[in-house]
Amino acid sequence: MPNVTQRPLRIGIVAGEASGDILGASLIKALKTYHPDVICEGVGGPLMIAEGFISYYSMERLSVMGFVEPLKRLPELLRMRANIIQRFKQDPPDLFLGIDSPDFTLTIELKLRACGITTAHYVSPSVWAWRQKRVFKIKKAVDMMLTLLPFEAEFYRRFEVPVTFVGHPLADELPMQPDKTAARSQLGLADDIPLLCLMPGSRGSEVKYLGELFLSTVVALKKRIAKLHVILPMANPARAAQVKAIVQGMPDADRKVIESTVMFIDGNSHRAMEASDAVLLASGTTALEAMLLKKPMVVSYRMGALSFFIFSRLVKVPYVSLPNLLAGKALIPEAIQEDATVENLTELVFSRLQQGEASRELIADFTQHHLALRKNAADKAAVALLALIEARHAAK
Repeated sequence: MPNVTQRPLRIGIVAGEASGDILGASLIKALKTYHPDVICEGVGGPLMIAEGFISYYSMERLSVMGFVEPLKRLPELLRMRANIIQRFKQDPPDLFLGIDSPDFTLTIELKLRACGITTAHYVSPSVWAWRQKRVFKIKKAVDMMLTLLPFEAEFYRRFEVPVTFVGHPLADELPMQPDKTAARSQLGLADDIPLLCLMPGSRGSEVKYLGELFLSTVVALKKRIAKLHVILPMANPARAAQVKAIVQGMPDADRKVIESTVMFIDGNSHRAMEASDAVLLASGTTALEAMLLKKPMVVSYRMGALSFFIFSRLVKVPYVSLPNLLAGKALIPEAIQEDATVENLTELVFSRLQQGEASRELIADFTQHHLALRKNAADKAAVALLALIEARHAAK
């Protein structure tokens, strides 16, 4: 990659949450292979800072979820955003990159691009699924969109937004052939037990609607598979406390089944899924992880009635899970809202556990999509951004 400038390359970056910190750190490391003296600054987390990133604020100040909390913090967030915009206007970088957190970063990109600063965005918002008119703001805000999924890139091309599909970092990280025996050994589990992994979500609202449902499904499955074992990775201490409270609130007989059947562990979700025969999970990135680990799965989701009423009228895609969206067909079963019942989940999970292993056809499909996403995402993103900077310098 040729040098785009005689002075050290300078890139502004804002990442607003832990997943963005992971992506940002990998990207900075890849950029350094082409420009060892690259200067990256803005807002980032500990992983980015460990790579030499200069952070104006603690990334935790941007990590807010839901509807109420951002409103409480709105004055502070607006001041931070205005300050970031002003800093980069006064001392323009060669490129500004927003990593995820579109509600915060897209406005920064829009303002800076209007001033002639080259901008890009890493990780597409789900504009292809709902609130599709956001694509027109994105088109004004960025010189390049970097997407993790191929169908996202196809969506942007339809609207003539410059886009590069870079692949998904998880596809680079997870092995093409998972080792179930080694995973069970590391977790202290026997090879010959039927093992189900439960993943009810990392957010309080997800566990609220899915926690008891998933645990009740375990009770029903235990009646049909006496030797069933279950592993449940806890996303964080708050979710662990929430799940344990749900268990304590169950009828005595059900609670005793859960306490004798379910192994609760802190984190380590990849290892837990790798060790399992099947996975029952909340819709989200976890479904992609299970696909990359070649696991039979059942995807479920529930939310409040009003939220689902609004959601169902906004969503423009036929599936909710990433494996089905990637395939363009129903590779895996989805039990959403009214269909998310103990009876339905029990039948669906039972049939997957009876397989013992994913079918050859399913493994072939999952492997095909794994290969399609395995692109060395960090390096491909770095090359795309450096090419964009070079093109802008050449144009000037």
